[in-house]
Amino acid sequence: MISAEQVPPPLVEPDAEGLAPERLRELQERRFVRLVDRLLAAGGVQAARLRDCGVTRGADVGLDTVSQLPMLSKQDFEEYYPFGLRAASEEDIVCVHGSSGTRSRPVLAPYTAHDLDVWARVVARALGGAGAGSRSVVHCAYQYGLFTGGLGLHQGAMRLGAAVVPMSGTSTDRQLRLLLDLRPDVLCCTPSYAIYLGEALRSAGITAEQLPLRVGLFGAEPWTDAMREQIEELLGLRALNIYGLTEVMGPGVACESLDSEGGLILAEDHFYPEVIGPDGEPVPDGHVGELVFTTLTKTGLPLLRYRTGDLAAMSGPAEGSARTLRRMSRIVGRRDDMLVIDGINVFPTEIEAALLADTRVAPHYTVVDDRRDLSRPVLRVAVEPRDDDVDAAALESDLGRALFERLGVACEVRVLEPTLIARAGNGKPLRLVRWEHGVAPLPGLE
Repeated sequence: MISAEQVPPPLVEPDAEGLAPERLRELQERRFVRLVDRLLAAGGVQAARLRDCGVTRGADVGLDTVSQLPMLSKQDFEEYYPFGLRAASEEDIVCVHGSSGTRSRPVLAPYTAHDLDVWARVVARALGGAGAGSRSVVHCAYQYGLFTGGLGLHQGAMRLGAAVVPMSGTSTDRQLRLLLDLRPDVLCCTPSYAIYLGEALRSAGITAEQLPLRVGLFGAEPWTDAMREQIEELLGLRALNIYGLTEVMGPGVACESLDSEGGLILAEDHFYPEVIGPDGEPVPDGHVGELVFTTLTKTGLPLLRYRTGDLAAMSGPAEGSARTLRRMSRIVGRRDDMLVIDGINVFPTEIEAALLADTRVAPHYTVVDDRRDLSRPVLRVAVEPRDDDVDAAALESDLGRALFERLGVACEVRVLEPTLIARAGNGKPLRLVRWEHGVAPLPGLE
C-alpha cells in the first residue's frame, strides 16, 4: 500500500480504468454480444458448440446467463492445433505467439493488428499503474520470441512512451552492466530471475542503493510474498505482480498497481473474468476457484469461457482508488499442479512459503512428486543453503517439521550443494518435478 505522502499513479486510460461499474457492465454486455456474433459468423468449433446450446445470434445470450454456455480448455488447443480455433481470416493475422504445450506442440495464438493494439494498451496501463511514464527506462529481461513476455512488455512500454532496453535472456554479466550503465527505473522479468539477478549483484559487490530501479513487474510463474520480500531486499525496488497467458492475450490481463493493495487489477473491459469451483459453478468473491476468461475484444483468437487452470480469488476495487476495475488475487496454484498426498491437497506455493520463511534457505528449491511406487507416493523437497557452513542435517529436520505443521503431510527434505538447483535450471525455476521412473531428477535425491 502506498504511503500517505505518495501520490497514486495517474490513470493511463481514465475512461476505461476509472469506469463506473454500471457503465462497465453495459460495455461488457455490448462487447459480449458482438463476440458471440463474431464467433457464429466465423464458424468452427466454438460456433458449433453455441448452436448446440440453441444460440443462433448474440442477442440470444447475455452475461447473466454466461455460466450456461460451453467452456474451452487447453485440450481444445491440442485437438485443433495449430489454428483450428482461429476466427479471423489468414490475411488479417500479423503475428503468432505461443507457449509450451504437451507432446512437443506449443499452444499457438494468432494476433491481428487490432489485437496487438489492445495488448499494447493494457500493458501500458499496467506499467502506468506501477508508476512508469514517458520518461521511464524499462529494462525488459523477459524472453523475446514466441513467448509473449518480452514483446508484450516491450510494446506496452513503447505505447506508454517509455524507453525500452530489450535485454531478453542475454548473459547475466551483460544484464548487470547495463543496469548500471543505462540506469533503468523499471525492471521486467520473472520473479525467479529477479532473485538470480539480485544475488549476482550482491556477489559482485553492488548494493541496491547503487541501482536506480524503483519498481519491477514480475510474472510468468507463480510466486509468493516471501519471494516478493527477497526481491525487494536484493534490488531495492517495489515488486509488483503481472499476469497473463498466451491463450487469452499475454501479460497485461491483470496487474498489481502501487495503489491496488496487493490485488491485480483486471482489464475487465477486454477480458471478462469468472471464478468457478470444481463443479463448474461460480464461487463468490474472496473464495479461491479456477479463473475463466472470455476475450471480449480479441479478433484473431476470440475465446468464450476459456478455463485457464489457474487458481485465484476475485474482489472489488481497492477502497478509495480511482481505479474502479475489479481485482484478482495472486495465483495460488494450478488445478493440474495440485498434489494429492495421503488424501491431502497440497499446492507448491504452500511448500514455498514454508521453505522461504527459513532464512537459511536460498530461493532455489525443487518439489519432487515421487510416484515410482504408486502405492506409496512420496513428497521430496530439495533445497539449497544460503551459506556453505549450514548444518544440513539440522536444516533438513527443521524444514521437515515446518512443512508437516503447515501442510499436514510428511516430506523428505534434502539439502543439496549451493547453486546446484540454480545451475540445473540455468537460473530458472525447477519448482515441481514428477519422478515416475528412471534416475533421480537431481543429484542427491537417490
